[in-house]
Amino acid sequence: MSSIGGLRRLAVAMAVLAAVLGLAACGSGIEAGGDPAGSGGGNGNRVELEAKPSGDLTISNWPLYIDKQTVPDFEEETGVSVKYVEDVNSNEDFLAKMQPLLANGEAGGRSLMVVTDWMANKMNELGYLQEFDPAGIPNFQVNLADNLRAASFDPGRDFAAPWQSGMTGIIVNKDQAPDVRSVCDLFDPQYKGKVEMLNELRDTVPLVMKCEGVDPNTADEADWMKAIDKIGEAAQSGQIRRFTGNDYAADLTNGNAIAVIGWSGDAVQLQADNPQIEWRMPTEGCILWSDNMVIPVGAPNPTAAEAWIDYVYDPVNQAQIEAYVNYVSPVEGTKEVLLEQEPDVAKNPLIFPDKAFTKKCSIQPAPTGELEENVNRAFNAVLNG
Repeated sequence: MSSIGGLRRLAVAMAVLAAVLGLAACGSGIEAGGDPAGSGGGNGNRVELEAKPSGDLTISNWPLYIDKQTVPDFEEETGVSVKYVEDVNSNEDFLAKMQPLLANGEAGGRSLMVVTDWMANKMNELGYLQEFDPAGIPNFQVNLADNLRAASFDPGRDFAAPWQSGMTGIIVNKDQAPDVRSVCDLFDPQYKGKVEMLNELRDTVPLVMKCEGVDPNTADEADWMKAIDKIGEAAQSGQIRRFTGNDYAADLTNGNAIAVIGWSGDAVQLQADNPQIEWRMPTEGCILWSDNMVIPVGAPNPTAAEAWIDYVYDPVNQAQIEAYVNYVSPVEGTKEVLLEQEPDVAKNPLIFPDKAFTKKCSIQPAPTGELEENVNRAFNAVLNG
């Protein structure tokens, strides 16, 4: 892993600077039963399988979210030709780009997209997604992790198949911020100008609420606004250096930041290159999330899309992906494969956390309706202030 770490960190930094990327600006639950609210009302569209996957498959995913071998291996095994496009830079931007097409039943040539849980819910409610045909994804039916099966927005996992999961918490330089354990510690004046927070509403604000003793999954508008005000005051005072995507990686490496709100998978790779960088579980717990593979209405090759889902839900194939991306695998059996192949990966609690490790964590909330509009407006004012 360390052999690719430096190259990936450089690639991440360059990609973020060039396109304001959000590698894992994600959101859904590692734990079942607490996902963003949503009726999950289907739209009546369902994948119609052909006898055998063939032809071309275009996939939209986040940057640097797959190893280099899985796509050619899939092509060789299935005969499907894959165009793998790293064009999901943020959920909002991706939907804005695709919505004119999706609203007309078109998918822009894409048969598979990867979006966060709350966005998958929103796209489904808008009628933009197809339900899976279970016959095409037997590995998914058998190997999906038990704690991801009962998503409240998609109780039957009819339209959203988790790609990767992860945790949002604190990443620190241990030498310079040894005592940062709580998210509230990021507001300590001794770290003024050396703190960064994510520009993701559903990561940063809930963590601040948690450190103030508020459950983000039951928070009302006043709770959201109080946390946003606290963040805004810290930004105005210079306590917060800036709001970032995962370009905090470069800032931690060059010393511009010493404590940030960040994602678990990034920290695994950063630590491989610099042992002083460490992801820490906040004392009040983390935010849990997943990204999901979805098949849009108008997908030109949904049969191949389901073949891809089924392929990556084979634990052997998933292990190859996991060893590279270092997030939390949604596929049962992956750890056992990696224990044989890469035991350091298999034994890393950031990659395979147990229930005890995440017992204080919360599912990433997804405010809806008027609450969503109001908190988005307030948070955007802080980001742009």
